[in-house]
Amino acid sequence: MKYTVITGASSGIGYEAALAFAARGKNLIITARRKDLLEELKAKVAQINSELDVVIRETDLSSAKNTHTFYDSVKDYQIETWINNAGFGNFASIGEQNLNKIETMLHLNIEALTILSSLYVRDYSSVEGTQIINVSSGGGYTIVADAVTYCATKFYVSAFTEGLAQELKAQGAPLQAKVLAPAATETEFAKRSFELEDFKYEGTVPQFHTAKEMAQFMLDLYDSEKVVGIVDGITYKFELKDPIYPYVSRTTK
Repeated sequence: MKYTVITGASSGIGYEAALAFAARGKNLIITARRKDLLEELKAKVAQINSELDVVIRETDLSSAKNTHTFYDSVKDYQIETWINNAGFGNFASIGEQNLNKIETMLHLNIEALTILSSLYVRDYSSVEGTQIINVSSGGGYTIVADAVTYCATKFYVSAFTEGLAQELKAQGAPLQAKVLAPAATETEFAKRSFELEDFKYEGTVPQFHTAKEMAQFMLDLYDSEKVVGIVDGITYKFELKDPIYPYVSRTTK
């Protein structure tokens, strides 16, 4: 049996991606901090296809120790797709941002993603039919005012994943690395970024996609040979592209 791993699966894009991959007949390993929402997701998957296996891991990936423990806990499964979706944002000027929150964001958005990507590549780079999809942001290609630190974490995700894709291609490895870069998406993102009890996208945000739409875009990226799936921040059209960042191959004498 083969599995698709999705981090940050308790809500938003991760939640909808789990349902979208389940509709493709994929067994799932889902992880997040909120086990009750993972159980709800598992029940929904059963309504789609009761024969699918759904493995739940309650984990806070903002801890490097937990990240290693999580990966070790799924090593016995055959994983054909790894989706690093867990992450959150922050809106505040650099001089006024909450550093406790920022430290957690750096651990989750950068550290956990790097550890999990590296471990998966180590184990699966030579396995046919495998993919790793890292969720970045339009803010991983454009710096947004009052979200500079968040954007910097997503610039890292984009550059790291594009570089990984280039590296794997140069090695002739069958594993494909891809980056998904959403624009505004109706999830819990804004609520947590602004530290609000509630946030309504309708009537507040001029343009946005639903999490379900973004999950479909993720499938479009999954089905393609392209490295980047990005939403144009002006037209909100989803585009599949080759790597965007410049890349220089290292030469040795």
